[in-house]
Amino acid sequence: MERNSDFFKAMLEQGHAHTPRLSWQATTPAEHAAWRRRFRARLGQVVGRMPERVPLEVEWDEKVEEPGFTRHKIYVRTEANYWSPAFLFVPKGQRLPAPALVCLHGHSGIYPYIREGTEAQKEMGRTHELDYAPFFAEHGYVTIAPIVRGWNETKVNIDPHESGCQRMVMDACLMGQTPVGLRCWDASRLVDFLQTQEYVEPGRIGVAGLSGGGFVGLYWAALEPRVKVAMIAGFYCTMVDSLYSIYHCLCNCVPGVLEWGEMREIAALIAPRPLLAISGKQDEIFPIEATMRAYADLEPVYALLGAKGNLDHDWFDGPHAWSNRKTLPFLAKHLPLRG
Repeated sequence: MERNSDFFKAMLEQGHAHTPRLSWQATTPAEHAAWRRRFRARLGQVVGRMPERVPLEVEWDEKVEEPGFTRHKIYVRTEANYWSPAFLFVPKGQRLPAPALVCLHGHSGIYPYIREGTEAQKEMGRTHELDYAPFFAEHGYVTIAPIVRGWNETKVNIDPHESGCQRMVMDACLMGQTPVGLRCWDASRLVDFLQTQEYVEPGRIGVAGLSGGGFVGLYWAALEPRVKVAMIAGFYCTMVDSLYSIYHCLCNCVPGVLEWGEMREIAALIAPRPLLAISGKQDEIFPIEATMRAYADLEPVYALLGAKGNLDHDWFDGPHAWSNRKTLPFLAKHLPLRG
């Protein structure tokens, strides 16, 4: 064998030769149920220890009236010494209560996702269709867009030249936690809040997320049964061809997860609930060929569960971005408005 001292080459070869220990191989719904119990438990372990639950408390801050919705800035206490900032969009002209969507932002921070910030941020929001929280509110859905831990005001005490995600990875992992686990915890506490609001249908809540938001959304929908519909953009792929092989933020690292399963296995925990995978054909960090393979590998899971109609995709001609080509028809089918 030729001598190799390139660690990355060695790791790539190892990754591409690897078969996860709990790879989905079910041939009957009963086998799927048994696999699901095992993998769900393992995924819960690798995302780390969750915070202790505290009583639900909410502080209401600013209120902004727009033609299609009212936007509230709120703070939801998600653990003893942390309040999750979030923007709540309540639609106007829509019969309420209505279904709700938790809208998770990516590594551009919150502002492009809520039509705020600098002109450059607003332009990014327009060109990449990042404003899905106000967009869905304008179409009748209650939406809530948290400021994900590590971004914007949640990192005020961190050196501005340092990534909040990097500090989160270090501190969380040292405490037996992970950034994605904590972000999933916050999302679940926001659902606790939404279910107390008279304008929300408490049993009809979904998730939408792009990039880092798609990462959290995928894991959260797999772990949180109250998520009835998932729209995941710019993330669903294979770990080996994306996170493992291409530079990404450290917060995407969930220690040990690839030992047990790929993204297909995480998505299989969502099945048979409706899932829309969205990806740009020019996405340079989640290669479309690998995304298509991962999607094809997921189709048998939905077929086995008699839910082929609950799985859909949008491979649009664009970069690492959101797309609304299929979102509204998908929601109309799986999370319809009442009137």
